[in-house]
Amino acid sequence: MDLSFLRDKSFMRTMLGLAIPISIQQLLAASLNMLDVVMVGQLGETSIAAIGLANQVFFLLILFLFGVTSGMAIFTAQYWGKKEVGNIRKVLGISLIVSLGVGLLFTLAAMLVPESIMRFYTEDVEVIELGSQYLRIVSISYIFMAITTAYFAILRSITMVKVTVVVSAIALALKTGIGYLLIFGIGPFPALGVRGAAIGTTIGWIFQCGLIIMLVYALKTPLAANPFTYFRFNRTFLGKVLKTAMPATANEVFWSVGFTIYHAVYARIGTDAIAAIQINATIEELAYVLFLGLGNACAVMVGNRIGEGKKEDAFEYARRFLILVVFVAFISGGLILFIGEPVIGFFDISIKAANSARILILIFSLTAWVRAINFILFVGVLRAGGDTRFAMFMELFSVWVIGVPAALIGGFVLHLPVYGVYLMVFIEELVKVFIITRRYISRKWIHELVNNPEAT
Repeated sequence: MDLSFLRDKSFMRTMLGLAIPISIQQLLAASLNMLDVVMVGQLGETSIAAIGLANQVFFLLILFLFGVTSGMAIFTAQYWGKKEVGNIRKVLGISLIVSLGVGLLFTLAAMLVPESIMRFYTEDVEVIELGSQYLRIVSISYIFMAITTAYFAILRSITMVKVTVVVSAIALALKTGIGYLLIFGIGPFPALGVRGAAIGTTIGWIFQCGLIIMLVYALKTPLAANPFTYFRFNRTFLGKVLKTAMPATANEVFWSVGFTIYHAVYARIGTDAIAAIQINATIEELAYVLFLGLGNACAVMVGNRIGEGKKEDAFEYARRFLILVVFVAFISGGLILFIGEPVIGFFDISIKAANSARILILIFSLTAWVRAINFILFVGVLRAGGDTRFAMFMELFSVWVIGVPAALIGGFVLHLPVYGVYLMVFIEELVKVFIITRRYISRKWIHELVNNPEAT
C-alpha cells in the first residue's frame, strides 16, 4: 500500500483544511444530539422511542436535502475549479428552489397528519401521541432547514467551510440550551418534556438560517450578490444541472425510505428495541464524524481536479481518501467499544433494552470499516465525479433487493431480536462494497460536467 502521499504537504494541508472544520462541526452536532437524547432518555423508553421515530421524518428530509444539495455541489466544486462564480450562484438558485419545495411538503405532512406518520412505525398509543406532539412543533423548522442546507453545501464546495462550522456551533449550543430549560422546566421555564425538545430544535434551525445568510453578505463571500441573480439561468442550464443532481437526490430518497422501513421493523419488535436502536444511532453519529469530514473533503478536492481537467489527479486523490477513511474507521471502531457502556449508563431504560444496545454497538464497531468505504466511494468519489446515475441504481439494488427484504424476513418471518435484524440488514453493505469498489477502479465514474460549452 503506497502511503507516500502522507508526505505531500499540499494535499495534506488542503485535506485537513477541509476535513477538520467539517469534522468539528459534525462532532458538535453529534455530541449535542447525544446530549438531547440523554436528556429525553431521563423521561423513559417511551419518550426515547417517540422522538426516535418522529425524527425519521427529519431523517428523510435531511437526506433528501443532502441529495439535492450535494448533487448541485458537484457542479459548484467543478465551477470553483474554473473560478466561474456566476454559474455557482445560479446553481445555488436552483438548489434553493428545489430544497424549499421539498421542505414545504414535509412541513405540511408533519403539521397536518403527524398521527398517520407515527402509525406507520408503531402501534403504541403513547408513543404515537408524544411523537405527534413533537412533529407538529418541529415541522416549523423544515423550511429554514432547507435554506440552510442549500447554503452550507455550496459554501463547502467552494472551500468556505469555517463559516458553516461557526454557525452550526452557535445554533447547536442555542438549541441544546433551550431544550434543556424546556425539557426539565429549569427556573421560570415550564417542564414540557418532548415538546421542549421540539421547541429547542425549531429555534435552533431558525437562528441558524438567519445567521448564515447574514454572514454570507457580511463576509463578502462569492455568494454575496443580489438574490435575484441566483435565478437568472435558462432552461438549458437548468436541465444540465438537474440531469446530474436529480439522480443524487433519488439515490438519497431510495436509501432513506429503505432506512426508515428498517426502523419500522425495529419498532414492531418492541418499544425497547427502538430505544436500543436510538441509543446505538447516537453512537453511530459520533463514529461518522470523521467519515463525514473526509467524505466532504474528498468530494470538493476530487471535484476541483475534474473541473481543472486533471482526471488522473482526481483518481489518485480518491485512492488516498479511501486509505485514510479505512484507517480512521478502525480507530473509530475501537473508540466506540470504549465509550459504549458509559453512554448506555446515562439512559433510564430496561435491562433488555440495555443488553440489545450493547450488542448493536458491538456489531457496528466491527463493521464500521465497510460502511466507511461505501460512504467515501458514494459521497466523496462517485458523486463528485458526476456518476450519479450509477450510484442511484446501485442504491436501488442494494437497499430494495437486499436490505429491505432482509429486514422484513428477519423481523416478521424469523422473528429475530433487534440486533439479529440489524445484522441481516448489514448484508446489503457487504454486497455494495464489492460492486462500487470495482466501479472506482474502472475510472468510469469520472465525468467532466462543466468543460463542455453549453448555454448558461
